[in-house]
Amino acid sequence: MKKIAAIILENDNNELLLYLRDNKPGIPFPNCWDLFGGHVEEGETTEEALIREVKEELGITLGEFRFFKRYECLTGDAYPNEKFIFAGRINIPIEDMTLFEGERPQYFKRSEIPHVNFANILREVVMDYINETDGPGKV
Repeated sequence: MKKIAAIILENDNNELLLYLRDNKPGIPFPNCWDLFGGHVEEGETTEEALIREVKEELGITLGEFRFFKRYECLTGDAYPNEKFIFAGRINIPIEDMTLFEGERPQYFKRSEIPHVNFANILREVVMDYINETDGPGKV
């Protein structure tokens, strides 16, 4: 089963950073909102994969982050996988971000999350995070 490492990034205003996937035919979940992260490559830990993927997608090196939860995703995705979800902080204004994959980044208020058009099972994942935390970055 493939492994995915992804991160829920939250700023000091309790807003969550997501990115809009490309709207290209042939990619899974085009034009849906997604977390930063991606596939764990052979020989990598989930943490190493997360740091690499965020650097590739957003051009930043993750500092502090913590493990949130593991999800076994047998249905609802392009293929069965294990998602290793982490949580961390980010306070970079959108206008100062350079996105290297996807259409655009955007911060969302926690109250907006239930209405976001997420890729795969990520609405459940992000709602779990919101329901289990009482503030930015607290797990």
